[in-house]
Amino acid sequence: MERSDSDAQTPVDDLFATLYADLCRMARREVRGSGAAGLLGTETLVHEAWLNVERRPSLAITDARQFLAYASRTMRGLVIDRVRARSAQKRGGGLSITSLDTHSAEQIEQPKLLEDIGDALDELSVLEPELAHVVDLKFFCGFSLAEVAAMQGISERTVQRQWEKARLLLVRALRSG
Repeated sequence: MERSDSDAQTPVDDLFATLYADLCRMARREVRGSGAAGLLGTETLVHEAWLNVERRPSLAITDARQFLAYASRTMRGLVIDRVRARSAQKRGGGLSITSLDTHSAEQIEQPKLLEDIGDALDELSVLEPELAHVVDLKFFCGFSLAEVAAMQGISERTVQRQWEKARLLLVRALRSG
C-alpha cells in the first residue's frame, strides 16, 4: 500500500518514534511518583502527550531536546490534572503520593503540594524558561543532571547551577504563595 503525502511522517512523528523509550521512562516515573497508577497508565500518558503535540500543528519542534521539553511539560500537566481531579472532594479525595526522595516528584505526599509546585513552575517558566525546563527534566521526568546536560548540550556543572537556582526560586514562590 502506497502512502499519500498526507500519510507521510513529519519530523515530529520521527522524533516520537525515536524517543518513544525515553517518553515511556518519563511517563513511568510520572505515573508511579504521582500515585496516579490506578487512573493513568504509562502508555496512556505517553499517547495523551503525543495527542497534545498532534493537536498543535503550529508547534515548531525541530529536535529531540524541544520535543522532550514539550512532552515533559505536557505529562506534568496531565498528571497534575489527574491528581487534582482525584483529590477533589466531590471525587472522594484522600490521595496520598508515596515514596519519599528529595530529588523527584515521587517525594510529594500531598496532592496540594504537587499542584503548588506545578503552579510555581508555570510562573518560573515565564521568568526563566531554561530553569523551568531543567526542573521538568530533573524533578518530574527523573533524568539525572548528567542526562539533562547531555540533552541540552551544556556542561553538567551549568545544569547543576541552574537546578540549584530553580530550586531556590521555587521554594521562595511556594513560601510566598
